[in-house]
Amino acid sequence: MTLINEFTQPLIDLQPSCDFFVGIDSDGCVFDSMEIKHKECFIPNIIKFWGLQAVSKYAREAAEFVNLYSQWRGANRWPALVKAIDLLAEWEEVQRRKPILPLMPNVRAFIRQEQFPHSNEGLAMFMEANPGKEDLATAWEWTHAVNASVKDIVKGVPPFPFVRESLSLLQNKADMIVVSATPVPALTREWQEHDLDGFVRLIAGQEMGKKAEHLAMAAGNKYAKNHVLMIGDALGDLNAAKANGALFYPINPGEEEASWQRFYEEAADRFLNDDYAGGYEAGLIAEFERYLPEVPPWKAHRS
Repeated sequence: MTLINEFTQPLIDLQPSCDFFVGIDSDGCVFDSMEIKHKECFIPNIIKFWGLQAVSKYAREAAEFVNLYSQWRGANRWPALVKAIDLLAEWEEVQRRKPILPLMPNVRAFIRQEQFPHSNEGLAMFMEANPGKEDLATAWEWTHAVNASVKDIVKGVPPFPFVRESLSLLQNKADMIVVSATPVPALTREWQEHDLDGFVRLIAGQEMGKKAEHLAMAAGNKYAKNHVLMIGDALGDLNAAKANGALFYPINPGEEEASWQRFYEEAADRFLNDDYAGGYEAGLIAEFERYLPEVPPWKAHRS
């Protein structure tokens, strides 16, 4: 159930000004920021706050696989954190070192519940309803440390080539919004830093719910069939599009520039001319899914 509040109301209030709608992910899709955010901001704080110093190299590899090189790429920080810990728990080399891995029962409960959004604000509300939980207190420290690191470190990361050209091409032809699991302040800072915010009508982040909810509230029943497109670099973006009957254009991890060039030179016109759905989209998605495996390399090498 979508939580209707002061964060989500702007999405609901959006009304079409064009015949087409485009939702665009940000981290790793528009900006080449995924690597620096996870390798320099998220992962060091995971190791620090969750006591993984004894298995730090494994923790780093597990977190990088989950957040950058797998089907979980682009996931909300909370389920991604738990997935990385779970991969560590079943890794043979890690088991032999007998580390004390965090169980995080209340963090897991926070992820399972749907009453509060999976954001810092949602965590605060969940903590108020579940006081005195040690793992939630650690989670609170960790998530704020991550945001502080991002604010301190991630600067001057430009958009991929052909992003600005693509947004210019779509301007006045499609209503565009940012659809992201990143906190809104960080998104706004990045889009404003590179003068891209003027292309979009709204910047939607984790405070406004999940990506599928962003699309449902902003575009649901407001546009004709095949006139809603999601651009993203993760399976979560694809799933959000599917959940809303929207089309999907993939930005392939590691091939971002080529993906944006193809969008600018070919796919955008197909979308605007009702020639995107069907075999063309299916081929792009099949190619995209090959970039995001489910099995981590340390398991694949044993098979």
